[in-house]
Amino acid sequence: MRKPTTFSLILMYAVLVIAVLIAVYPVWFTALASVRPGQRLLTTKLVSMFVPTEITWDNFNQLLFENAFPLWLKNSLFVAGLTTIFCVSLATSGAFAFSRFKFVGREALLILFLAINAFPGILSLIPITQILRTLGLFGTHWGLIFAYSAGTLVFTTWNLKGYFDTIPIDLEEAAMIDGASPIQAFIQIALPLARPALAVTALFGFLAGWNEYIMALVMLPGKENMWTLPVGLVSLAGSHSVPWGLFAAGALLISVPTLIVFLSMQSYLESGLTVGGVKG
Repeated sequence: MRKPTTFSLILMYAVLVIAVLIAVYPVWFTALASVRPGQRLLTTKLVSMFVPTEITWDNFNQLLFENAFPLWLKNSLFVAGLTTIFCVSLATSGAFAFSRFKFVGREALLILFLAINAFPGILSLIPITQILRTLGLFGTHWGLIFAYSAGTLVFTTWNLKGYFDTIPIDLEEAAMIDGASPIQAFIQIALPLARPALAVTALFGFLAGWNEYIMALVMLPGKENMWTLPVGLVSLAGSHSVPWGLFAAGALLISVPTLIVFLSMQSYLESGLTVGGVKG
């Protein structure tokens, strides 16, 4: 194999550096807007578009201590956390059943799940709202959690089902020969080997309850004390002005829990599928 020339290496690294700058600059621009005095998104000074020339923490102070941001944060953590738990528990059991058991209607249900996943989730807003009104859950966090969990369940079940298909069933059968029950084989053998897929499922479930705006706006109308972060931040905008500094500060604060969740699960995104799966 021929080694790359010096020119090709320089060109490759130049393209990579440009790609990194394009990806990182929006985040840096948001950080600059969050510490810029006033509520200006842009500035007349070209240099302040790249480096901070004036720094103030007024936007963060106003957001944290003069608005209901802490309450919105608490609501979002509650909704996203329970959505993650429901999504992982329901998708795991359903995906394992689809992967390991043969029953009447299995193929039809898988095709139905795939067909549902092809439609935008916003189309289900009206029927979900009617169902929640009938159940008395409209306008509550529990109704929002059930809606988010149901919307994410289709994709996560398909994702986990495909991963369980790659786990050799011989490992579970060997555990049952050694005296384990089917439930013990599922918990002690299949689940540990499926940690990468479970981490991805948990991340999708958390993001579904953390970032969504339209459904939260419709299902929590006029209830400021129950708003989640996306709805609360949008409410800060007036009819004649937009507080870009507050939006930028809020965007940075909202991204922190997502980064924490991703970094805490990063160690589980491993490819060692059958590590520890050989009997001694």
